[in-house]
Formats: sequence, structure tokens, C-alpha cells
Amino acid sequence: MTKRSKIPVVLTIAGSDSGGGAGIQADLKTFAALGVHGTSAITAVTAQDTTGVSGIHEIPPAMVRAQIETVVKDMEVKFAKTGMLSSSPIISEVSRAITEFGLNAVVDPVMVAKSGAHLLRQEALFSLKEALIPVAHVLTPNVEEASALTKMGISSMDDVLRAGGMLLDMGARYVVIKGGHLPGEPVDTLFSRGRPPVFYRGERIPSKTTHGTGCTFSAAIASCLALGYPVEEAVGMAKQFVRNAILHGLEVGRGVGPVNPISDLEMDAEKFRVILSVSDALCLLESSEFAPLLSPECQINLVMSLPLRYASGVESVCGVPGRIANAGGRLKPASCPAFGGSRHVARAVLSAMRHDPYVRSAMNIRYSAEILRVLNDLGYSYSSYDRTKEPEDVKAAEGASIPWGTEEAIKAHGRVPDVIYHTGDWGKEPMMLVFGRDAVEVAMKAIRIARRLAEVTSTGTPSG
Repeated sequence: MTKRSKIPVVLTIAGSDSGGGAGIQADLKTFAALGVHGTSAITAVTAQDTTGVSGIHEIPPAMVRAQIETVVKDMEVKFAKTGMLSSSPIISEVSRAITEFGLNAVVDPVMVAKSGAHLLRQEALFSLKEALIPVAHVLTPNVEEASALTKMGISSMDDVLRAGGMLLDMGARYVVIKGGHLPGEPVDTLFSRGRPPVFYRGERIPSKTTHGTGCTFSAAIASCLALGYPVEEAVGMAKQFVRNAILHGLEVGRGVGPVNPISDLEMDAEKFRVILSVSDALCLLESSEFAPLLSPECQINLVMSLPLRYASGVESVCGVPGRIANAGGRLKPASCPAFGGSRHVARAVLSAMRHDPYVRSAMNIRYSAEILRVLNDLGYSYSSYDRTKEPEDVKAAEGASIPWGTEEAIKAHGRVPDVIYHTGDWGKEPMMLVFGRDAVEVAMKAIRIARRLAEVTSTGTPSG
């Protein structure tokens, strides 16, 4: 039996968010996405959704301690993160546990929820400063939290630099002040003793899905540290992780939606599924004796997109670089499937997905009146557009023609049909596009069309 390698274990000591966007829910998703085993000690149960916090029930400090002790005595836990610690007794208990069990703690000094609800009692601020910051391996306040801890206004980078030094003097080994709440370019700043500050620059992301950013950031730092990365690298990785989690946040609820910590993991899995589907479809096309009957002068491309929530452009669509040629009576792809391997057919799929997100694949084939009759025979739906009526501004814009035509055909049909075609224009070859849910479905449709075409034109032998 092969011995398995150990997986790092990370502990989150934080509150529960019933809406699933922040707190231990966000932490555990982050841990899993980054490849560490997540454990938890719940400090409070909140009744919370995307619009606010309607109730808080604190867990007795002794029970918080019991959760921590039970986990660390059974598993090898070197790194932890703290979130919502709402009272002085809970903070004191957690501080003692961090010291006793030798935990490297990433301390997120949570004070106020995204909705504005207070998650830290006013009298507990002193305990946070006196008991928790001195045992923090990494402290991750935002500008408002850093201001509350240092009792100074922070409105500029000079203020950030001063506040960072003050927080180091309070005992934290490393301090990351998140600068997203300052005007201008958002910059996070890492402070450590005896070293110059490290600046992590980013861009502002217009998004209504930012609930849980702080929790996710600190959990990502703890995960990366547990995986062996140095602090400077761990902070940079965590920042990129949170950026992607915001970009692909979940639009749920009536308020501020949550970030999506598993977006990177899910996107990698979806890319694998897409490449597998396109590869399987290419095998079907290569093995078909009839498929070459569909090859146009410009050759064929077969594409499949990532799901709509991850589809940001043609780079999100997998195609065949160099296209698929009719070589000696068989279809042969010029290369292996790759994302960004198509422009024209990819744009058609992206347009179709705006009307039906489940239609994620397409393949171009040649146009003919015989193929139209075959579509009727097979019961496939189709629609068309007239390229001679394409507006001049659309013609002048690079890459705009196919999305325009696809939109016109879908609007005329009322939904995404099996096939969209046009009969060409000056210098433009007539073309058909076969659509489907995945690349294998599209390839099977194309092969059925080709087989039936062979039958009706007597250019091939019908097969069962």
C-alpha cells in the first residue's frame, strides 16, 4: 500500500455566518480550495444574510477552548486564523490557547460586518490589543480596523506607514494593512521588523459580491503559510486568490453577495472537462467517414466554452488552433485543443450563451441547400441571418460580425436553434454553425448530418 503524504491542517477560530458568505464558511471553503484540511472552533453563531446581521449568539469561552484543544491534540496543527472574537473572555481564552499550543496565528481583527453590524464589543477592543495582537504571527487589519487599533486617522499612504509601525510595536510579528478603503489605487502593505515595507498593488473591481473578502484573505494567508510559503509570497498569493474570488463572486440574495473562494478550483476542473469533451469530439470526427463532407473552404473549428460565469472572452473558449482540415478524406485537427484556439466560432458561442447558458459548444460546417433539407429530415431547428444587411459600423469593428449575425438569428427564432447559417456576402463564404450543450453533442449532430447527407446525395454508403 502506498503511503499517503500528509496534508497540512489549518484551524479557523471564528464565527459562523448563516448566509455562507463569511466567517468559518468562507474559511473552510478557502482551506479546501488551496489544498489544506480545514478545522474549526466556532466562537459565535450569527443570524446573517447578504443584507445584514439580525442576531448574534456567543459560544461560551470554555467551549471555544474545548474545540481548539480537541482539534490540536488529535491533529498536527501549526497554523490557525482568527476571525470574529466578540468579547474579552473569548479573546483571552483564544490568546491563551494560541500560546499554549504554539499556533502561528493569522489574526483578522474583525470589528464590523460588511453590512455595518458590530461584531466586536467596544470593551473588547482593549483585550484585542493587549492579549491577541502580541501573539499574532500575521495581523491583517483593513484601514478602519488599523485606525481603531492605533487611535489615529488613516487617509494617506504616509498614515498607513506610520500605523504599520505602531502595530508592529504592539507585538505582531507581521502586519498587513489592507488599503482598499483608501482613495486611489488599492495597495496592501506588509510590515515586518527590520525590513522595508512590501507593497502589493491591485486594481479596483466593480462588484457587488464582496462579502467575506477579509475572511477569505486571512484564511488564504494561513493556508499558504501551512503549505510552506514565506510570508511575503503567501500575502501575494492570497491577494490574487481574493481577486479571483471577487471576480467570480456569487450573485445571491438581495444585498452584498459573497465572494467565491472555490472559483479557482472550479475553473480548473471546468477547463479539464471542456478539454476532455473537445478531445472526445475530435476522436468522433476523425473516425467518421462522412464528416469530411461538411468541411468548408475555410476548414472547420470545434469549440466549447467554460460555463457562463467564467466566460470572459475568446480566451475562455477551447478550440483547435490551426483548425480541422479534410486530409485525404478524413478530418484531421492541426493541433491539440487549447483555450483561445478560435476567434470566429468562439464569438458565436459566447453570443449564444447570453441567450441560453447551457449551449456552450459549436462547430462550423459548409452551407448548402442539400444540408438544409437534411436538417428538415432530421428535425433539427435552424435560423439564419443576411450578411448583406450587416450594418457598416458592425463590419468596421473587428470581431463584431459573427456576434451580430448570431444575435439576429436567435432573435428571429426565439431561442438558440440547433443550426445558424448565412448565405455569404462579397468575399465571405456561406457558412453554418451547429450548436449544442457540449462538444461531443455537437460532433454527434454533425456526424448525423453528414451521414444523412451522404445518403441523400449518394456520395457515400449509409451506415447503421
